[in-house]
Amino acid sequence: MTETAARLYELNLYRRYFDLVAAGEKSIEVRVKYPQLAGLAAGDVIRFRIKDTNETCDVRVKRVAEYPTFEALLDGEGPSSINPTSSREQQLANIRNIYGPEKEALGALAIKIELLAP
Repeated sequence: MTETAARLYELNLYRRYFDLVAAGEKSIEVRVKYPQLAGLAAGDVIRFRIKDTNETCDVRVKRVAEYPTFEALLDGEGPSSINPTSSREQQLANIRNIYGPEKEALGALAIKIELLAP
């Protein structure tokens, strides 16, 4: 049996979400199902970066789940795992503000993450 080596993905993250990840309060990251994330799997590492800074935070991927819409993702994962400081309705509005309908049509990924020690 051959094991696949963990891959490193580098992704930008807005400050408000970065702070939640760095504090260990955000356990689900929401992304569009872009082709470059097709191989993302449990065991991989994501290095989140605040755009145009050197500030980073590393997490290990625990699982990846696909959903047809952001609404289905919020219902399936629970909004408190995604952002414990916002209501479900506010989160849906925020996510759709970041990703327009053409992006949501690609599908949504719920990425279960675990903060790695610095």
